[in-house]
Amino acid sequence: MAELLRGLRLEQVVITLGGARLIALDCAIAPGEVLTVMGPSGVGKSTLLAAITGTLDPAFAMSGRIRLDGRDLTGLPTEARRVGILFQDEYLFPHLSVGANLAFGLKAEVKGRAERRARVLAALAEVGLEGFARRDPATLSGGQRARVALQRMLLSEPRALLLDEAFSRLDTGLRAQVRELVFATARRRALPVLQVTHDQSDAAAAGGAVVVLG
Repeated sequence: MAELLRGLRLEQVVITLGGARLIALDCAIAPGEVLTVMGPSGVGKSTLLAAITGTLDPAFAMSGRIRLDGRDLTGLPTEARRVGILFQDEYLFPHLSVGANLAFGLKAEVKGRAERRARVLAALAEVGLEGFARRDPATLSGGQRARVALQRMLLSEPRALLLDEAFSRLDTGLRAQVRELVFATARRRALPVLQVTHDQSDAAAAGGAVVVLG
């Protein structure tokens, strides 16, 4: 029974604006699997992600339930949901070193300078960025920035991953490389992934089911 509860579930989720229905979804994403939601700009893809993260604008109304590993997220504050998200921009803090950016993602329960530093260094090593802790984010390549953003998000120990057009600003070669890193990491960590995109190649790379909005 516990296995049936694992993953991310959208149970009869309907999002409306001014009484007009924008989104209606009823689906489940198992650990390590990817659901791709496609559609043109303005159709409501990012609105769906906002509903999952708990940042839905009050102008919208949502009915239904969002569950993660059996826990009802509906009504919980963002910080309690354990949902990670990657955007098309990495949003690294320019005034902080790479290491300090990663440390920002650590949970408050991780105590002690030595332990926090050890986790940051391990995260960098996991993606081939040993020795980058003191680097200025401005000196990183696009691929390096994407890897740092991924690891910062993972250090918060999410139980699900959302991708908001996360690969759209990368050139073709780098896009394939970063995409494979993200999807392989999600599979290895058994994270359900919901990605929204307008690019068919993202859906093809992810495998799994595809929902088209609009």
